[in-house]
Amino acid sequence: MQALRIHNKQARQLWLNAQGLAASPTGPVDVLGTIRDLGFVQLDSIQIVARAHHHILWSRNQNYREPMLDRVLATDRAVFEHFTHDASVIPMDYLPMWQRQFQRKKDMLDRAGWFRGLPDAAARQVIKDRIRREGALSTHAFDTKIAGPKQMWSRPPHKLALDYMWYTGELATSHRQNFKKYYDLADRIFPTAPLDAPTDQQQVDWLCNGALHRMGFGSAGDVKRYWDAVSREDVQGWLDRMHATLRPVQVQTAQGDWVSALASENIEDRLAEMQPVTSRLRILNPFDPVIRDRNRLSRLFGFEYRVEMFVPAAKRIWGYYVFPILEGQRFVGRIEVKADRKKSTLTVLNFWPEQGVRWPDSKHQKLRAELDRMRRFVGVDAVIWDAEIAQT
Repeated sequence: MQALRIHNKQARQLWLNAQGLAASPTGPVDVLGTIRDLGFVQLDSIQIVARAHHHILWSRNQNYREPMLDRVLATDRAVFEHFTHDASVIPMDYLPMWQRQFQRKKDMLDRAGWFRGLPDAAARQVIKDRIRREGALSTHAFDTKIAGPKQMWSRPPHKLALDYMWYTGELATSHRQNFKKYYDLADRIFPTAPLDAPTDQQQVDWLCNGALHRMGFGSAGDVKRYWDAVSREDVQGWLDRMHATLRPVQVQTAQGDWVSALASENIEDRLAEMQPVTSRLRILNPFDPVIRDRNRLSRLFGFEYRVEMFVPAAKRIWGYYVFPILEGQRFVGRIEVKADRKKSTLTVLNFWPEQGVRWPDSKHQKLRAELDRMRRFVGVDAVIWDAEIAQT
């Protein structure tokens, strides 16, 4: 079958449609629906403005507020927490398709020996028995200490045990308080497993099909990385099974090259039906799914970006926590902002227009409007620009 050509503008439009950034971020808030559309939302503890998971949801509907996700997790039990490429919230009704990921993580942890100092099965059972008696507990309910010298990622034995059982699906997140995780027994959080549980192959096919649908198009590697819940061999088996229903495509990069990829068989319908991308300017989180795959970001948008919070200050190009600025289908700049809830301010520390992008007053007005929306989102009173930044 001849490959369908997707020009760069179409590719950007499809990707932003698939990731919920094409429409204007207004209207009624459907937190669970947004998480379903994305497949998962990454969790992150850093709160420069808002934590990544809240910011990602807010970017897709700016009527979103932080307690909404807490209700969906802790009250409605409509999502659960586990590990994709990182810790994430995932729709609870996807749980049957996630059983292999619990086993994969167990196999990986047991094989690699990453959890050195992990308490044995009997000691882990003592922790589970205590949770069964007392209810959900955080790490602060335990007092074991790190043995030997402390290193960057060292954790006390009880934390190793709690995390190991969380990865393997024996424990689950009950709720969070100020991002502190409370662990409970999985059978008190997860619904009863269905009698007709999906086979491993069915889970692989579901994950791969879901990844390709949410990307619009992608390579085998893109499919593997989307959930990070399948191996290269798993993806190859899926390709062999789905060969007749996948459509080869050629996607034009921002640099003008053409790269081979795959799409679902309904790709032409999706291209015809996709809506135009809003001209709204948005400040995105560094962990937004549109940003996360840096290679895809560069290929489609010509936008080179990296997170630098773990880079020594002297080696940073931009700053500790810098937000990409998306306007329509283009990344037009970067901005470093920080919220201070005690002072009730949102301060712009740095601002960089993207090279070759004009910033007339109308674009600056859009940026000021977005900063004001962000101010309301985090609940502070004023936006302040650092005195050294010229607003030109």
